[in-house]
Amino acid sequence: MNSWNNTNVRYFILVGLTDSGEIQLVLSLLFLLIYLISELGNLGMILIICLDHQLHTPMYFFLTHLSFLDLCYSNVITPKTLVNLLTSSKSISFMGCFTQMYFLVLLSATECFILSSMAYDRYIAICNPLHYPVIMSPRLCRALLTGSYTVGFMDSFVNNLCMSSLSFCKSNIIHDFFCDLSPILILSCNDTYGTEMMIMFLAGSTTIFSLIIICVSYVCILSTILKITSTSGKQKAFSTCASHLLGVTIFYGTIIFIYLKPKKSYSLGKDQVASVFYTIVIPMLNPLIYSLRNKEVKNAFIRVMQKRGVFRQIK
Repeated sequence: MNSWNNTNVRYFILVGLTDSGEIQLVLSLLFLLIYLISELGNLGMILIICLDHQLHTPMYFFLTHLSFLDLCYSNVITPKTLVNLLTSSKSISFMGCFTQMYFLVLLSATECFILSSMAYDRYIAICNPLHYPVIMSPRLCRALLTGSYTVGFMDSFVNNLCMSSLSFCKSNIIHDFFCDLSPILILSCNDTYGTEMMIMFLAGSTTIFSLIIICVSYVCILSTILKITSTSGKQKAFSTCASHLLGVTIFYGTIIFIYLKPKKSYSLGKDQVASVFYTIVIPMLNPLIYSLRNKEVKNAFIRVMQKRGVFRQIK
């Protein structure tokens, strides 16, 4: 923390996505719409799972926390982005920037292991269905959840510790719309090689280890599905994994493109588009993926609405 007092930078300027006033207005309206859909979608998902007892299963236990993470993610990035698009003030305090970066890493790393826990849950459900209630006990679910958050807290703490050891005297202009690691590293007047390697190691190990769990789980799932003789049986087994597999593909594809590369390969245009998708769009997509493609969630929504007297005509 003492190194922060040695820097000449007291605040950063977030350049944003464009200088055009017309485009800023269009983007602000678009991002506001996405933000509202994301908030309502994730809150709705959490409420439906909490209110419908038939969804009180390990899979939906993890899905509740995935929606909670996406809810937090939207509030870490989008409100400040909207303020910057709609006002002339684009500054963010040094502490505010590092706080945003801390929660960015915390939520991302935690989501990696929430997704891997969900993959393990699907593996047990399909490959070992008779022992599923015993293996996926509430105790194990809580342990997996605690482990996911612990990894997230550790990653974000070490990341911020490494970043706080740097001095920023070259410039205070961040060529991005939020405080991300790569554009901030570029501003440092120190040798950032050690910090960069540590950040890449943490991001790489978190991403790769959780991805290995997911891949091994799905290889076993695929092997089991192929042994099913009936077509309907195969379709039913695959349908239980389709939403999760789509969510994993989108999340990991984007995170690998953005973070698992040296800072010198940072490309302003490509990385900003990927960052918009990762920080603003994905939190909106997850509740849509897990609700629109999931009959259990649709049926649960109808049951909840019937209990509240909203759909009395649906019997």
